[in-house]
Amino acid sequence: MKHLALFLKDIYFGRRSGRLVFKREDIEKYFFFQEGNLVQIKTNQPEERLGEVLFKLERITRDAHARMDDFIEPNANIGEVLKNKGLISEQDLSEALIYQLRETTLNAFPYFDAEIAFQEKPDFVGMSEDVRISIPFLIEYGIRRMAFSPALKAFLMRKVPRQKSASFAYLLTDEEKNVLNKVKGDVTTDKLLQGLPVQPDFYWKSLYLFFCLDMIEFEAAPEVQRPKVETKAAEPQSGEAMPQIAEVTTMREALASKDYYQILGISRTASESDIKKAYFGLARRFHPDRFDRNILAESRDQIEEVFDAITNAYRTLINREKRRGYDAGVGVSKADDPQDQIKKADIKFRQGKTLYNQDRFNEAVGLLSEAVRLRKNKGDYYLLLAMAESKIPAYSKKAEEDFLNAIRLEAWNPEAYVGLGLLYKNEGLITKATKQFQKAVEADPDHHMARQELDKILKASRKKGLAGVFQGLFGSKKK
Repeated sequence: MKHLALFLKDIYFGRRSGRLVFKREDIEKYFFFQEGNLVQIKTNQPEERLGEVLFKLERITRDAHARMDDFIEPNANIGEVLKNKGLISEQDLSEALIYQLRETTLNAFPYFDAEIAFQEKPDFVGMSEDVRISIPFLIEYGIRRMAFSPALKAFLMRKVPRQKSASFAYLLTDEEKNVLNKVKGDVTTDKLLQGLPVQPDFYWKSLYLFFCLDMIEFEAAPEVQRPKVETKAAEPQSGEAMPQIAEVTTMREALASKDYYQILGISRTASESDIKKAYFGLARRFHPDRFDRNILAESRDQIEEVFDAITNAYRTLINREKRRGYDAGVGVSKADDPQDQIKKADIKFRQGKTLYNQDRFNEAVGLLSEAVRLRKNKGDYYLLLAMAESKIPAYSKKAEEDFLNAIRLEAWNPEAYVGLGLLYKNEGLITKATKQFQKAVEADPDHHMARQELDKILKASRKKGLAGVFQGLFGSKKK
């Protein structure tokens, strides 16, 4: 099966860089990625172009929209031209680009018959790093929004799912969590469905969502598994992995005292060929996918930290300008390196997620607050921080602020509205909560939890004879 979500999963979790080409009939889209992040899109669909997006979001006037062709300049981005002419602000451009990334991607989710190909470029550079969008949220929202397709069932049928990672469990509804909890790695997908009180279409879409968020993986069905004697021979794997983990630990402890050349193990006169050879050799040893998926979270974090350092060293030294700048500034604190700041923020965020999923909310808040400090433009960072803070009564006001920050950065994401709505609901602010749940439904008409919460509020208002409370959604000034 060829579907956009599968490619997004591979690119995001593999931290790949390059161009994804999507073609179907008269539709052509090009998605550009840097280390797993979607940073730019080109599309031939008129309604998805930046000028149309700016007009739809009311960031440019009708007159400017009608004269859009007049602003086209050779070798210049239309958004930058409009900004330089004072027709839009930097904030207008950023919001429009994020909206364009989101909608152009989501519009490709319904198709299972498109031609899709990814063209890898390990040293891919040149795209803006200021405008990014959360791939996991795109996957989650896109799969929820698309209609069920028989291709999903065909893809998932007769496979044996087992749980893998809980990193994105906070995105799931209660009903989806119930399905995920039944995944034990002992029965095929079709047999698992027989014991669940859910609709088949919901079940297959849920499994697909779990898989694309890297929450489950598939083994061969029992009838095609390898003979038991071969399985037994593979049992010592965890023991065999110990030397690898020890190597990672040693490498991690030495990172602070090494420069980029020492991390890659090359001389300062190394050629581009030498740099690439060293990087790919280290990638074969330290890439996260080379390790057992069941290793401890602490070891997994160390592996990712080491691989991030190796990749950062490679990306700097393989680029001539960056290498010259690095050579000229060797000895300057790494804290001044923007790429190092991003790496540190990502590590803090992953560690914070692990603690959040273990219900260690106070510790999670500390790490996630540091991640937000290092990267202030990440909506998913603010969202998870707010969710952790909302679990601690003393942090309720701070949680409100961070939910609003998440909404400011990713106004399209219904999860932030739902989180804020639940916070207000728990504090007894029903009118405010209701408005947030409604905004979530406006962003995603099929959002299960938002609709469920609205139904609960409506039923409660009817039961108490307070129809006006719910009616306040539609124009009441009651606060």
